This record gives sequence, structure tokens and C-alpha cells, in this order.
Amino acid sequence: MAVQQSVGQDPYFPGNGDLRYRVHRYELTLDYRPAPNRLSGTARINAIAGRGQLTEFQLNLADFRVGRVKVDGRTPHYTHRGGKLRVRPAKPVRAGAAFTVEVQWSGNPRPVNSPWGGLGWEELEDGALVASQPVGAPSWYPCNDRPADKASYHISVTTPSAYAVVAGGRLLTRTTKASTTTWVYEQAAPTSSYLVGLSIGKYQTVLLGDPGPGGVPQHGHIPAHLLPLFARDFARQPAMMELFQELFGPYPFDEYAVVVTEEELDVPVEAQGLSLFGSNHVDGERGSERLVAHELAHQWFGNSVSIADWRQIWLNEGFAKYAEWLWSERSGGRSAQQLAASAHRLLFSLPQDLRLADPGRKSMFDDRLYQRGGLVLHAVRCALGDDAFFRMLRGWAGQHRGGAVTTATFTAHVGRFTDEPLDELFDAWLYGTTLPPLPGPGE
Repeated sequence: MAVQQSVGQDPYFPGNGDLRYRVHRYELTLDYRPAPNRLSGTARINAIAGRGQLTEFQLNLADFRVGRVKVDGRTPHYTHRGGKLRVRPAKPVRAGAAFTVEVQWSGNPRPVNSPWGGLGWEELEDGALVASQPVGAPSWYPCNDRPADKASYHISVTTPSAYAVVAGGRLLTRTTKASTTTWVYEQAAPTSSYLVGLSIGKYQTVLLGDPGPGGVPQHGHIPAHLLPLFARDFARQPAMMELFQELFGPYPFDEYAVVVTEEELDVPVEAQGLSLFGSNHVDGERGSERLVAHELAHQWFGNSVSIADWRQIWLNEGFAKYAEWLWSERSGGRSAQQLAASAHRLLFSLPQDLRLADPGRKSMFDDRLYQRGGLVLHAVRCALGDDAFFRMLRGWAGQHRGGAVTTATFTAHVGRFTDEPLDELFDAWLYGTTLPPLPGPGE
């Protein structure tokens, strides 16, 4: 379906993205040398101008040396500073017209600064990974960096042959010449810039389960010494995939990959068709299994159904949190009601000043947002009953597949599955700050 565009510039990150055009496709050709942490790249960006004539536009790109810029084959005037590549085409682009931008860049990639520390390209002891949420994508390629501007991606990465390259999407080719190997991936589904995942390391690749005819191939890419732990910790991921397809509808992409890095990560990172875990997330005892469920659920909620701007982040995290509870309930663990009660007790003990529908930039990743977001879904489930609730969830994932949504889109969607108005429920849980009572069955 068509992407629902954000009405205006994202209030949390007004310097990111450009509303005057949208991108249809990125074709990235990269060469990366891990030892000197050296990246050189060429981007071919197919875009469409908005409603006005495009006399200038901007891309977000971190502190690289820009070697060449072309717009429809002609050299434009451009400036590059402060993370913005401002481009003035030699000939203005007509309103609604397709145009192509080519950019060459090179340098030593590093994370971009953010209120949460460095984001984006991260050099590891032996390799690299990308963890871009929410604004780290410009740390390694030029992009229109806003979540609602979703595009397809073709990514070619050349690196020394000792390293494997894992990206979200389907591996098309792997070609070795002399001491380097080129890996080419295609992600055909519309993808937000922050969800373009990439990992470069020394990995062994394993197949999780047997997808069978028409099933979803699931691969793990793991340092060899962690394989025994990984085998136990991720053993139930194929069962999660089966359950989530039953509850949410068909998996929205071609394949699903998980990468475990040699290094520890504070939290796992979702990307489109790909999730990244740290070595601290494997212990051989399924100690992080709820996170395995959380990251898989993001493929439906956050990646396929994306947010129009960052004010809506609860639609990503609340849904993934509730998916953890559903997995627990359906796999012999605590019920969603028990987990909701636990989350409610936790929130009751914490400050009640978070407005879920617009938490503010500082609170985007506050644990209260995750817990309260899960409780919203539980409250809706209690109000609708299981049959209508799960029809509502499948409808949400299906109707907005590949699109971008807002809180208002969600509340309107839920309204189609009940005869009783839920305005009071939504006002209290989404727009109020005081914690409403714990929802229970039949409420």
C-alpha cells in the first residue's frame, strides 16, 4: 500500500529528512576494509519530487569526503556540512517527476552523535555492524533519513574474503576475486533508512529449523565458538515464527536472519529482515528468549508496519512487548494477564509523567513506554475479546503492510472491531499520564 506520509517535519529530529521528495530505491555499492576502518561508496538514488518544483533538496550524510554528486547525470551545486548534503540541481526537477541522484563518498565511518550516544556504523574489534535506530543511517550512506520514506534497497559490499557480510534481504550473489569477496543483497520490500541492517564479521552460518515448502528461511550467523549456546537459545525461534504468523498474518519479508556478534550489545537491534544480538544474549539457558521474540515481532510491527514519525514509537515497542507476552502465554510460560499485572506493578512504582502517544525525544526508549505500550494492547484485548482482538491484529499487519502509520490510524482501526466506543480507554492509556487500573478479562 502507499506510504502514509508524515504531515510535517519530525518534531523530535527536525534536521533529518526532507519532505520535498521521496525515495523509491537505493542502490549502494560499498567497499569496506576492516583493518583501517575505511569505507568508500557510491549511491544511486531513484527519487520522486513532491508537489512543488524541486530547486534544491537535501540528503543526510555524516562527515565523509564527498567525491562526486550528479542529478540526472548533470553536476549540481552542492554543499556538505553539519551532516547535510544540500543539492541544487543544474535544472530544477518538475513537481511529481522522477529523478536520479548519484553520490560518491569515502572516509572512516563512525557513529553519529545522539542523545543516546553514538548511533549507526560501529567498528568492532574484528569487523563492523550497523545499529541505526533512530537516526544513525547517515553514518554510512546518504539518505532521506525519516522513517516514513521507505524504499527498496540493492546493496553490494566488497570486503576481505575472511569476512562474511550479512544484510537484510536476499543474498543474490557472492563473488570472490583474489583476496576480496563481493556480497550482493536485495531488499525488495519498502524499508525505512534506519532499518537497513549490515554486519561484517567472521561468522558460521546455520539454518534454523526446516522451513519446508513455502516456509520462511531462517539463518543464524554466529562466531563458531558460540554455536553450542546459540543452538539452545534460538531453538524455539522457528516455533515463534509459526505462532506469530498464526497471530499476526504472513511473515512480511522473504527471509529472516539473526546475527550474534563477538562483542556485547546493550540491547539487540532490529533491522528489516535481520536482528543483531550481542554475545551477552546467548547463555545456553534461553536467558534472553523474550528478546528473541521481541526482535522477531518487530518484523511485523515497526519494520513492515512503520511509523510516520518518531512520536509514534510506542506502535513499534508496545506491540513487540506484547508479542513477548503472547509467546510466553502460548509456550507454557506466564500468561499475558500475569505479565500485564507484573508490568502494571512496575509502572505503579515509577513516575507517572509519560504520555505514550507523544513521549518526547528524551523518553523514546524509556522502559515505561515499552511496558505501558504492552498494557495498551492488553487493555484492547480485554475490551474486544480474543476473537476480535486477533482479527484486529492480523488486519493491522495486513492492511498497513509496507506502509507507515500513526496512533490515530491505530485507534480508528481498532474502532472497526467493536460496537462499543473505546475513546475513554485510549484517552487514559495513550493521551493521559496517570496509570489506569490493570485491565482484566471482560473489561
